[in-house]
Amino acid sequence: MTTTSRWRALTHHHLFWPVAVLIALLLVNVPFTPDFFSIKMTDGHLYGSLVSIVLFGSPLILVAVGMTLVIATGGIDLSVGAVVAITGALTCSYISDQADQNALSAVFLAMGIGLVAAVVCGLWNGFLVARMGIQPIIATLIIMVAGRGVAQLITDGQIITINSEPYKLIGGGYWLTLPFSIFVVAAVVAVTVALTRRTALGLLVESVGGNAEASRLVGIRSTRIKIMVYMFCALCAGIAGLMISSNTSAADGNNAGLWIELDAILAVVMGGTSLLGGRFSIGGTVIGALVIQTLTTTIYTIGVPTQTNLVFKALVVIVVCLLQAPKFRAKVFGAKGSKGPRRAAAPVEPAPAADAAPKMEVSR
Repeated sequence: MTTTSRWRALTHHHLFWPVAVLIALLLVNVPFTPDFFSIKMTDGHLYGSLVSIVLFGSPLILVAVGMTLVIATGGIDLSVGAVVAITGALTCSYISDQADQNALSAVFLAMGIGLVAAVVCGLWNGFLVARMGIQPIIATLIIMVAGRGVAQLITDGQIITINSEPYKLIGGGYWLTLPFSIFVVAAVVAVTVALTRRTALGLLVESVGGNAEASRLVGIRSTRIKIMVYMFCALCAGIAGLMISSNTSAADGNNAGLWIELDAILAVVMGGTSLLGGRFSIGGTVIGALVIQTLTTTIYTIGVPTQTNLVFKALVVIVVCLLQAPKFRAKVFGAKGSKGPRRAAAPVEPAPAADAAPKMEVSR
């Protein structure tokens, strides 16, 4: 294999452009922050910009991983932001009512209540989509709108603050010199990859996303698969809700997880998963989420005005999506090598077989 063919194969890999954009965004920060890539050890903890990107991007990675499986089935989940708010509100509300907020039993019970509520939301979404046949964008829009109100009812419209060291470990604590949330994300991603790539579950999800009716006719329980992925997506959003509320030691039913569903969808698309369903890439989704979080960090590092940061963010996302589009790459990068339209080759008649009888010419 020549160098040119290797480079062509590398650039055609679905993860090449997201990784290239991620590296470019990281390098942009160096002129503004010379020690951007430096990692320091302070009080037994690792600190640095790279560690902070992974730390603050952990909730988005979790939500995006769950969103990947939903999109792979041809669906969408707009309710993950509301699920984040509901989970954090329930958990912090229960902990705040305890006499001893540091009691492990109370913390675990509060987390269990929040995660169960998240799974119930996912079950409701899956029921509406798979059983009732409602369009996913409409079915999940119900909890997206009503979920914020539910979170506000739980918190009485206030920001609930807690002081629980065990609960703070999830989103703001450290373990083995690294933020504990990194280990949580790594565990969720590893389990997801193992279930979808080491078992038949991934093929079932892709087949349902490719053609749900054909999958049902060949014996695949597409309804059950859809309900399962919506529940898993809500569970990932619930864990993200625990991280966000734990990191701030507070529950904000109005702002927690606000618009995280849009960032998750962008991360999935930038990772190479089609919104039409079918094949998906967990690794691509993780890279896409890191691109979005790095972009957010870069915006603040280079001093982009707050009122224009969303426009700047949208421009970068558009560039990444265009670079991933085969037609765009063919027109931009392939235009130099093409000197005009190719002429169609003249059809070649097949040679007659050795034992074929000679044709008889008839004179007119």
